[in-house]
Amino acid sequence: MGKEEKEFFNPKGIPWEPVEGYPKGVYKKPLSVDKVNNVWTNLVKWEPGTETHEVLAHDTWEEVWIIEGEMYDTEQKLSIRKGMYACRPPGMKHGPWITKNGVIILEVRYK
Repeated sequence: MGKEEKEFFNPKGIPWEPVEGYPKGVYKKPLSVDKVNNVWTNLVKWEPGTETHEVLAHDTWEEVWIIEGEMYDTEQKLSIRKGMYACRPPGMKHGPWITKNGVIILEVRYK
C-alpha cells in the first residue's frame, strides 16, 4: 500500500495523540503513515519533565531531528539539542532519555 501522497500542507490542524508504549507526556502528530508496513513520519512532542527508563531498538530504520528544545540521553550522558540529528539502523539500541523543558522531534521510520 505505502504512504499516501501529500503535497505541502500545514500540519497545525493534526491533533497530538499519545504514543502507545511510552510514558504519559509523549505525543505524536502523524504526518504520513503506512500502517501495513509499520513505517511513518511523525512530529513527536515530549512535555517538560517526561522521562523514559528503557533502552529501545526498532525493526526499522529511524531518523530523528530535534526541532525544538532538548533532551538528555542518560545512557550516553549526552545532551541532545535543537538542530541535532541521528540515523539509526534496525536493531540499534538507544535511550533512555529525560527532558527538563520539553522537546519536539521530527521522526522518520522506514524499512
